[in-house]
Amino acid sequence: MQARELFNLEGKVAIVTGGGRGLGEQMAIGLAESGAHVVVCSRKLEACEEVAHTLESLGVGTLALACDITKQEDVARVVEETKRKFGHIDILINNSGISWGAPVEEYPIDRFNQVLQVNVAGLFMMTQAAGKEMLARRYGRIVNIASVAGLVGQDPRVLNAVGYSASKGAVLSLTKDLAVKWAPYGITVNALAPGFFPSRMADAIIGRAGGSITSGVPMGRLGGADDLKGAALFFASDASKYVTGQILAVDGGATAM
Repeated sequence: MQARELFNLEGKVAIVTGGGRGLGEQMAIGLAESGAHVVVCSRKLEACEEVAHTLESLGVGTLALACDITKQEDVARVVEETKRKFGHIDILINNSGISWGAPVEEYPIDRFNQVLQVNVAGLFMMTQAAGKEMLARRYGRIVNIASVAGLVGQDPRVLNAVGYSASKGAVLSLTKDLAVKWAPYGITVNALAPGFFPSRMADAIIGRAGGSITSGVPMGRLGGADDLKGAALFFASDASKYVTGQILAVDGGATAM
C-alpha cells in the first residue's frame, strides 16, 4: 500500500465528540479533508451544526448531534444515528471534556467527581458503545484526547486543576488497557496529549499566564489551528495500523524538557 493510501479515509466514518469547537472542530475538519464522513456531537447542537456546514463544503457526509456523554441514552443515540445514516463506525475521537480550577486544598469534591464523570466515565461509555460496533466488524481506530497535564505535574501558577490532571492521567491508563484488550480484534486505541492550544477551555489560562506557558515550550509558541490535524489523522488512519496503546504529545517539545 502506498503512503498516500495509508492516510486516505475515503469511505470511513468517524465520530468526534466535542466536535463543535476548538480541537474537536480542528480534528473533524482534518478527517473530512482526508475523505471521511464525520459525525460531530457535543452538548451544544448549534455549534455542531456550524461545523457540519463546514464539513459539507468539503464534499463529505456529515451529521450534527446533541450529546451529553455522561448520559448513556445520548451516547446510544449517537451510535444508532451514525449507523442509520452511514451504516457503520470506523473511527472514534474522544475529545469531549471539562475542567475546574482551584487550589488542591480547596478543591470541591463535587467538582472533582464531575470532571472525572465527563472526562473518564463519559469517554468510557462512548468508547464502549462505539467499540461494540467495531468489534463486530473487527476494525476500528479510537483516538483519546488526553493532555500534557496527564503526563507531568503542572505549575499551579499556570494550571491549578488537580481534577483535570487526574482525569487525563486516567485517560492514558484507560487507553493502554483498552489497546491490549482490543488489539486481537483489529482495533487500535491511542491517545494524543496536546499542550496549550487556544480554545474556550484554555483561553482564560492563556490570557493570565500565556508568557509563562510559551517560555516553557521549546518552539516558543502555543498550538496552532492545524497542529493537531496530522497527529489525529495518523492515529485515525491505516498509517498507524501497527501502533496501539501509545501516547503522542503534541506540545512543541514542552514535555521533552
